[in-house]
Amino acid sequence: MSLRPALLRLRLAKLGVSMPPVRAFLSVLLLCAAPALAQTPAQGRRAILDHMLDSLRTAQSEAEAAPIEARIEHVWMEQASPSVTLLVTRGIRNLGAGANQEAFDDFDAAIALDPSVADAWHRRAVTRFQMGDARGAVRDIEETLKREPRYFPAFRTLAGIAESRQDWKGAYAAWQKLLAIDPKTPGGAERMKDLKRRAFGDVT
Repeated sequence: MSLRPALLRLRLAKLGVSMPPVRAFLSVLLLCAAPALAQTPAQGRRAILDHMLDSLRTAQSEAEAAPIEARIEHVWMEQASPSVTLLVTRGIRNLGAGANQEAFDDFDAAIALDPSVADAWHRRAVTRFQMGDARGAVRDIEETLKREPRYFPAFRTLAGIAESRQDWKGAYAAWQKLLAIDPKTPGGAERMKDLKRRAFGDVT
């Protein structure tokens, strides 16, 4: 901002408006600060997401946490462009219908279009796992967490993959990370006890 107080007063005087020097100076400061205070749409979504994740972490029950989880996952989907969202939505529909290859192709195309979308990486990870490619699924989960370290569904999927391999310590570690973000995930506490027992025996 290049307007100095004296210049601002001069321009206002030409318009028939007077302003004390101190007020003029404060006005210049506010005009200079405005761009820094303004948030881009992406920053606004990030702030909303941060608030919701804080609420999820402090939820007192599964019933309280469930709608927060749903809203967070919706925000993650909304971060993508309309084209990517369309591909991901179609992929979810295909996966639900058992059309795994079609779902994989949809998520793969979404990632090619915008590799920054964590949700698309996780959806492809789930599809890979259902197609029997556990190693590829883990790689996609790693990519998911690079883009959004708090993407809690990825830890749930990772725990399931580890369980399928009877890697109980790996499943327990993944579930711990899930509960750090989403302590009231459905059945979370009971499953934590079960995984701990399987990983370490009957430790009290």
